[in-house]
Amino acid sequence: MTTTATPATLDLLGIGNAIVDVLARAEDAFLDAQGMAKGGMALIDTAAAERLYAAMGPGIEGSGGSGANTCAVAAALGARVGFLGKVADDQLGRVFAHDIRAAGVAFPTAPLAGGAPTARCLILVTPDGQRTMNTFLGACVAFGPQDLDEAAIASAAVTYLEGYLFDPPAAQEAFYKAASLAHAAGRKVALTLSDPFCVGRHRAAFRAFVAGHTDILFANEAEILSLYETADLDQAVAQLRQEVELAAVTRSEQGSLVLAGAESWPVAAVPTQVVDTTGAGDAYAAGFLAALAQGKPLPECGRWGSVAAAEAISHFGARPQADLKALVAG
Repeated sequence: MTTTATPATLDLLGIGNAIVDVLARAEDAFLDAQGMAKGGMALIDTAAAERLYAAMGPGIEGSGGSGANTCAVAAALGARVGFLGKVADDQLGRVFAHDIRAAGVAFPTAPLAGGAPTARCLILVTPDGQRTMNTFLGACVAFGPQDLDEAAIASAAVTYLEGYLFDPPAAQEAFYKAASLAHAAGRKVALTLSDPFCVGRHRAAFRAFVAGHTDILFANEAEILSLYETADLDQAVAQLRQEVELAAVTRSEQGSLVLAGAESWPVAAVPTQVVDTTGAGDAYAAGFLAALAQGKPLPECGRWGSVAAAEAISHFGARPQADLKALVAG
């Protein structure tokens, strides 16, 4: 890995799907009737998106996308942040661009002219706070190596890659190019696995990317077990230690496990009333990376992650609604 003395001008550059979320409450029976796997993320086409949108209850619209959520939360914690992701030149695309810039995140990607509309994710939240996501990727599938901002990647201390972007093939090419650019500039590459079903769809590609190109990995327990095809968390963690220098495995109410080399630190979850689990993992990664950018010890990075995740699940929607700087200081 080449090193450089150039100071980073961004703490974090996220690369991911640029999506507008539509959240609505739903009973378990509605999920069953629609044939949905509760708690997962399914990719849907235009017809399915229109059918589901018509069937679901009143919705709340807000900008989302896993990596974009992480960027918005990290910016709220004081990090210098940018985001690359593809929207269309349409109303939802303008909403997304406005929202992420208003959150303090640089967003230089040019909109897609013609072609598919801006992506949207139809999220059904059951009474237990679980979110079940149905994603129409739209313009996101057009994101490829040509959309990488090479100067931004070279100037970012950490380039953060969203696992969901493994679904569109051109985006996988972009991941490899982004990792190469980051490492050539002496920077770090972080990856979030995003979803166990996504891992299942692309396991071999994920395994290769984790082992060969990833410095920092974020995953929840289900994702890491899927990645290594085991039911034994200790076994998965042992493999993970051999492949990345730093990792955080989130375990819902059991908190998280921060791993670096042979060392590990259990981090407690922050108690809160669960309203909607959308964005919990995104917020955890944001808190962790924002603290890391400030040179905090790794257990403290995990605590920041837990605080940010607790805030995210205490309300409807994934973007922060409280003063996160005050919460982590408390």
